Parts: sequence; C-alpha cells; structure tokens
Amino acid sequence: FRRSLDAFLAAWKRSSLMELEHFISKDYQAREVTGGEIADFGYEESIDGWKQGFHFVKANDAKWEVNEISIIPLKEDEIMSILSATILIQGKSMETANIFFNTFKKVNHNEWKLVRSYIEAGASIEKVKVQ
Repeated sequence: FRRSLDAFLAAWKRSSLMELEHFISKDYQAREVTGGEIADFGYEESIDGWKQGFHFVKANDAKWEVNEISIIPLKEDEIMSILSATILIQGKSMETANIFFNTFKKVNHNEWKLVRSYIEAGASIEKVKVQ
C-alpha cells in the first residue's frame, strides 16, 4: 500500500491528472462538505474537480502542500488515508485546507484504487497543521 500511496501523492503534487486518474476507481463515490453544504459525486465529477484544481495550481505557479495525518487499515483489502491539503502561492499557504478521508481498495496483488472519499473543505489551516 505504501508504494501506491506514495505514487498517488507524487502524482497529486505534480498536478498530473493522467497519473492520478490511474488510482481512482471508476466506481468512486465521494461526499464533500463545504461551509455546511453537502455534495455527493462520483468518478466523472471527481476528475473534473482534479482538472480544475490542477489548472489553478499550474496557472498560478503554485504548489500543493499535502500532509499525511494517519493511515488506518479498515479490512484486509481496504485502507483509509487521512490527508490534509492546501495550496502554496508564492511560498505562502492559503488560509484553508481540505481534509481527505480516502479509502483505497486492493484490486490485485500490488494495485490499490481510491474507492471512497469524505472531504471536509475549507478547514482552518491553523487547525489542521501536522505537528
């Protein structure tokens, strides 16, 4: 799992949609909470969201700051990674971050796919700083 997660995070930090898509299951389901509003979405909407985020980062010559908070084995073939992510523009962090509760499922001997996410968007960056 560690190799797959590291590759997933590397693709994210490079803003490489082509690489990141490989890790997302076609059956992907997610829920995002932003300012108390709940949005449920699947694979296609997720890819569109990543595309917009990656475009923003590239257009602003920005960088992703993604921090691993925890890894939790759920089942023999499912692992949750809890991550926080924000964007650095000209070396300065945005004031908010998103917290991702990502569930990956093992689909063959060495391959893991992102199957579910719960995302808290717009969390105070000060509250989610990894110590």
